[in-house]
Amino acid sequence: MKSYTKHTHTNRLASESSPYLLQHAHNPVEWFPWGEEALQKAKAEDKPILVSIGYSACHWCHVMEHECFEKEEVAAVMNDLFINIKIDREERPDLDQIYMDAVSAMGLRGGWPLNVFLTPDAKPFYGGTYFPQDHWLNLLGQISNAYLNHREDILKSAESFTESLNQSDVFKYGLVDDAETFHKDELDLAYDRISQQFDTDMGGMNKAPKFPMPSIYLYLLRDYALTGRQGSLQHVELTLDKMAMGGIYDTIGGGFARYSVDGAWFAPHFEKMLYDNGQLLSLYSEAYTVTKKPLYKEVIEETYTWLKREMLSPEGGFYSALDADSEGVEGKFYCWQYEELAQLIQEDFALFCAYYAITENGNWEHGMNILYKRMSDEAFAAAHSISAEALRESVSRWKNILFSERDPREHPGLDDKILASWNGIMLKGLCDAYRILGDAAILNTALMNAEFILTKLYDGKTLFHSYKNKKATIPGFLEDYTHVIDGYLALYEVSLDEQWLRQAITLVNHVIDHFYDDDEGLFFYTSRTSEKLIARKKEIFDNVIPASNSSLARNLYHLGKLLNNNDWIEHGRKTGSRFKKAFLADPSYLSNWGCLITSLMSPTAEIVISGKDALKIRKEINTVYYPNKVICGSVVSSTLPLLTDRKPVDDKTLIYLCFDKTCQLPTASVSELFDQLNRIN
Repeated sequence: MKSYTKHTHTNRLASESSPYLLQHAHNPVEWFPWGEEALQKAKAEDKPILVSIGYSACHWCHVMEHECFEKEEVAAVMNDLFINIKIDREERPDLDQIYMDAVSAMGLRGGWPLNVFLTPDAKPFYGGTYFPQDHWLNLLGQISNAYLNHREDILKSAESFTESLNQSDVFKYGLVDDAETFHKDELDLAYDRISQQFDTDMGGMNKAPKFPMPSIYLYLLRDYALTGRQGSLQHVELTLDKMAMGGIYDTIGGGFARYSVDGAWFAPHFEKMLYDNGQLLSLYSEAYTVTKKPLYKEVIEETYTWLKREMLSPEGGFYSALDADSEGVEGKFYCWQYEELAQLIQEDFALFCAYYAITENGNWEHGMNILYKRMSDEAFAAAHSISAEALRESVSRWKNILFSERDPREHPGLDDKILASWNGIMLKGLCDAYRILGDAAILNTALMNAEFILTKLYDGKTLFHSYKNKKATIPGFLEDYTHVIDGYLALYEVSLDEQWLRQAITLVNHVIDHFYDDDEGLFFYTSRTSEKLIARKKEIFDNVIPASNSSLARNLYHLGKLLNNNDWIEHGRKTGSRFKKAFLADPSYLSNWGCLITSLMSPTAEIVISGKDALKIRKEINTVYYPNKVICGSVVSSTLPLLTDRKPVDDKTLIYLCFDKTCQLPTASVSELFDQLNRIN
């Protein structure tokens, strides 16, 4: 028999599909989703608009909801004085970008929840993040009073912020194409700048909270590959080791939390985001190719197992996030009391406590323990006079016991919307994991995911941003196109199935037609057919996710090399030139641009494999770390430019190495291929 929950209040969010908006559907606040109804109502009633932006896995969003938006007395003030709009930042990153930039222009700290006050024509004039109830009520009164009694000042301020939002990024940051040349010696300057921010004890950057920021370490790996700089590789290894040992990594179930609240990767902000874990699969895979560290292989395997178990929909798309909270408590699902651990582990409990830094009073808040390691397995085994094999057996037993005990707990909430951009990131991560592990199950998951994107998020013309309840909604943003293109390219290079390359080409052509700014040579975040907002922005700075412009520039350069398309190669060169000075000055915010720039500082290897063993040889090639390359190949004849006149001959499989339209003699040997590469470089 079904049970029904009777709600005192139901607002317009009840008809939405976003898990975040549905969380607020029964607040006493008269929330509207973003749209014409709310905007017209604000104009008709001459009321300011409150836009509140968050996402389902956001802990402080939940806190502010409980303290403010669920309270009748607070809702009464909000409903009386404002038109209230709730936005899921993951559904509408375009709106989030505009109003986050506005808060930054106000000189205020950004973050989520993001609360911004707008005039009835959607122009921002004040904002902030989390407010406790008393502060929130006081602010509401002040804003309303200012709007009623100082209207001219409010409108003037809103107009100024809107003008700032529409200022050209090219002009603002001096991003001109001055035909910059590229010399790898210049990377010394970038390293000097970024190394000043290294935490040389715990890895990562020297600040807290600590975010993984995978694109920084992918850049450092490329710096190492190009220059042989040991400092870059050492810092990547230190960072990845400490992250895998820290509480930010779920050693029992796999997968990484969004960030660590401290500087030692110890105490995570427990939400798990798809985009982090997709990028970290790529990062740990690349680092494993360089180092062959068993720890990295373990992280990849465990993270993949978690993703498939908890984040993969039956249709083949990956869900967005797991909440930080369960049963209303942050981290409750992941943390342990000393007494319960003692009862579970029993025979070698003292060794267990030493291994995971468990204390009787708890190593974290409220007497709870977070599992984390203070030393490597090799060092721990030596310190406790046990063999590495004995330690591995104990750790495996501990993990199995704790997983079986933890799994029946109430799990954190799942944000089950499926985003094209984050699935593209995950598709790339799966391909990179398969590239180095060779596990057919990972490739099958990648193929299932690619097929999902193609059939559920694409209608033959438009890529859609979000999928929920068997329905794709919201036309895609630049981030959707570029990350799906990246995923398709990666899938082509590990499968050599040309359908994925053709799909990538189709999406690139759409992006050029609908997102390109002819005046500035960069791409808008929104399509020319998208909803007209108060500003049309470009995303150029790399953050926890690389900027859509840097990712697309890398895609165009990569595809240009594969297809012998000089226009696309030239776009990569020009944008790399445009951003080089900015990158050298502050590489941590332009690290994905740095990955492109390293590709331009030495010839990009074009590796062509033709013959029946093309896939086998592709696997051999990928056991060696050589990031500045494109791979194409076929077991049959192909019309791809690099495969023209390179048809399979008899039973031979030949490898062709070319640089800038100049080719070496073909070889059947992977070792000879790398000898050729080493001679040229």
